[in-house]
Amino acid sequence: MLIRCRRYRTKLRTDGTLIPRFYFFYRHFAPMEQLAFLPNEIVTGNASPELINRNSLFQINPEFNHNLAYQTKLLTNWMKWLLGIIVCTLIYSTSLAQTYSLDHYLEIAKTTSPLLKDLKNQSTLSKLDSLRLRATYRPQVNGSSGALFAPVIGGYGYAGAITNVQTFNALVGVNQAIVTKDNLNTQFAAISLVRDSLSNSVQLSEQDLKRAITAQYITAYGSLQQLKFSREVVDLLTQEEGLLKDLTRANTYKQADYLTFLVTLKQQKLLALQARSQYKNDYTTLNYLTGIADTAMIELNDPAIKRTLPVDQYSSIFFTKYKIDSLRLVNNRKLLDYTYKPKANIFADGGYNTDFTYQPYKNFGTSFGFSITMPIFDGGQKKLVYNKLNIEEDTRRNYKSFFDVQYRQQIAQLNQQISENENLLVQINEQIKYTESLIKVDTQLLQTGDLKIADLILAVNNYLAVKNLLTQTTISRLQLINQLNYWNK
Repeated sequence: MLIRCRRYRTKLRTDGTLIPRFYFFYRHFAPMEQLAFLPNEIVTGNASPELINRNSLFQINPEFNHNLAYQTKLLTNWMKWLLGIIVCTLIYSTSLAQTYSLDHYLEIAKTTSPLLKDLKNQSTLSKLDSLRLRATYRPQVNGSSGALFAPVIGGYGYAGAITNVQTFNALVGVNQAIVTKDNLNTQFAAISLVRDSLSNSVQLSEQDLKRAITAQYITAYGSLQQLKFSREVVDLLTQEEGLLKDLTRANTYKQADYLTFLVTLKQQKLLALQARSQYKNDYTTLNYLTGIADTAMIELNDPAIKRTLPVDQYSSIFFTKYKIDSLRLVNNRKLLDYTYKPKANIFADGGYNTDFTYQPYKNFGTSFGFSITMPIFDGGQKKLVYNKLNIEEDTRRNYKSFFDVQYRQQIAQLNQQISENENLLVQINEQIKYTESLIKVDTQLLQTGDLKIADLILAVNNYLAVKNLLTQTTISRLQLINQLNYWNK
């Protein structure tokens, strides 16, 4: 008989009585002869703590005391085991409940990429080169000092008229190159083109990084969808396994049929474990490419990428390189022309310069002047440099023409593949509806025992095949869109 005793939670004294703590519910099966010794209030659950202590079951029946202690210990162990399962479940659910989007990984990848940081630093250095060039055409001030002593011993020595025997100077000189504004702007343009090339390299590197991260994200997302689908199939087969077991015990199905179904269930569980391992590997690779040091398995959101609008090739970052190269060659021609124009320079100095022959304390003074350099003949080097620039321009045009054809072909091919994938997805979704309907019918027939297990397994395998095809086609479509968006920049 079931006794429901509501009382304080108790602790046993040395005399066998109970110390009240707080209310709890306890159920225990006891023989009727033990109830005869208890007051009616205890049996009905309306007894006070004092009455319970005076009529403690520990004092009535020692055997009951032992049984109650055993049941209490068993209940405590069971509660600890249940609490552990709940905690583990919460931890696992929390790890999978946390989700990250594609933008999250793209932002981290841009922040942690050493290549992007290197290119940005080089762009900053090019600005410093521009400032340095401007500084070189400002007046250059230098200090210099020198001394010379050429002794004549026994009539032997350098001619004093040439060496002045002994000299000393300490001077401060100023030198200023004369350069035209057009020449200076041409040199600044060369540095600006280098900076533009670095900026274009930054954009190309960001685009490459975005494509790589997005491709791996899509791969990991596809593995996650495969994992979810595998678990869905395992849950479906597990539900039917209990029913099939009962029908097998009732001799509705043969034991061989049940074992065949059980083998299929075990196989799907193995596939689910394999899918989980694959997803974890793909997710870890995503973290590796992004630069994240984390081995936890987080659920990924839908990439949600869509086709971007096509851009004109003249504004595309992939054709900017050829435009910059063309401007660089034109600017190099200008720089070459300026090297063969006259160069002027003015200078001045002041200080102390003496040979100590007459009143050396008066040899403080200054001097100034100018110089002009005009190239006359260089052995035909200018013409050779022009020919070199012409060859470089011809090479640039050939590369640009070939890349133009490849670019257009790539865009057209990707658009065609995406359209074919979208048409295939429509047919796959229709096929899924048929396979799901077939499985529903098979499960209903299974309940009545009018279904062959082989037919159910065949239907499940067909469902697996079409769902796998759906996942692969969807991921393939996303990868193609990622490739198309890469070129549409």
